Amino acid sequence: MAVIVAVLLGIAVGFLAPGVAKELKPIGTGFVNLIKMLISPIIFCTIVLGIGSVRKAAKVGAVGGLALGYFMVMSTVALGIGLLVGNLIHPGDGLDLDAHKDAGAKQAEGASESTSDFLLSIIPKTLISAFTEGSVLQTLFVALLVGFALQAMGSAGEPVLRGVGHIQRLVFRVLAMVMWAAPVGAFGAIAAVVGETGLKALQSLAVIMIAFYVTCVLFVFVVLGLILKLCTGLNIFKLLAYLGREFLLILSTSSSETALPRLIAKMEHLGVSKPVVGITVPTGYSFNLDGTAIYLTMASLFIANAMGDPLNIGEQIALLGFMIIASKGAAGVTGAGIATLAGGLQSHRPELVDGVGLIVGIDRFMSEARALTNFAGNAVATVLVGTWTKEIDRERVGLVLGGKLPFDESTLTAEGASQGASEPKRTTPAEVG
Repeated sequence: MAVIVAVLLGIAVGFLAPGVAKELKPIGTGFVNLIKMLISPIIFCTIVLGIGSVRKAAKVGAVGGLALGYFMVMSTVALGIGLLVGNLIHPGDGLDLDAHKDAGAKQAEGASESTSDFLLSIIPKTLISAFTEGSVLQTLFVALLVGFALQAMGSAGEPVLRGVGHIQRLVFRVLAMVMWAAPVGAFGAIAAVVGETGLKALQSLAVIMIAFYVTCVLFVFVVLGLILKLCTGLNIFKLLAYLGREFLLILSTSSSETALPRLIAKMEHLGVSKPVVGITVPTGYSFNLDGTAIYLTMASLFIANAMGDPLNIGEQIALLGFMIIASKGAAGVTGAGIATLAGGLQSHRPELVDGVGLIVGIDRFMSEARALTNFAGNAVATVLVGTWTKEIDRERVGLVLGGKLPFDESTLTAEGASQGASEPKRTTPAEVG
């Protein structure tokens, strides 16, 4: 409720005093940076504990392989839907982007990289630099190595695993302290973006924004909802309602990373086993960016049409093929989508990169839809992988989604974090009653 009030106040300040609102931007930026600083240690501890606690490496390989295969298929589906909608509505026709060339060039500067550079960038310079440089993929790589090493050590690695568990509780405690600043961060971020953008800019880009939001909604509730129903029998509305607080947090920060620790805790509480959650959720944050895929598709078509140089089908496939690879490092960070967009255009159609400048003005609003879609996709993926690998307690799922076994917020703070980071207790209906 505090976040909702803060967002409303931020919108009011943005309209009534735009000059003052622009100066509040560092507040929102600072809050998101506080969250981002904790992501690497959270992912590291989660993956190491998830893999290290599994004695059979084949089990980890099966979960990881199944998750990656699903992620690639869904990213392709998301791209296809974005292409379909974009080619139907032709966003950007008749716009003049000459005034935004400089902004577009700045966004593209240094954003381009080849596929080989992307793959090599996954390997950190040192074992520690993966944490200091803030690269999610490098952290994943190191965590996988450490997790498998501890797994191979057997009982000799138990003390190290216990130590990692203590570190995880410490990180979650720090996160709980940071989250007290969520209303302040949301106020600063929303006030600044409203003050900078104003109503006129939103009206001029209403078509692309509405189309993007509608496409994301259809993808989540129709595509993901249908897959979830057919494969697990669960209702997408109940699952997303269970994650209501996380969606509100993402809405205020435009970054799905802010809700990553809570998604891990809630998926374990739902009844999905710790190894599946520990592998699927962090990996999905780098490889399952459905909202970003839709955004890259529609934004590319929008810019090409607005610049008077539409993309043909062959060019669309080539450009988006590159973008789906480059976007794997975005990991839900706010602003990463537009950098990927600029980099892709710079690599394939440099003459179009100038048009990115217009997108910059509303990227924050589109970033919210991207982050919400990415988060929903990862939540659904975790339940699906848990079902396919038979690592989910279906009885517990029914109790949790039915409201009979609510999530305990204390599991994310103090000593309670140790329970949130462990295998969820299998509760029977009698115990609930």
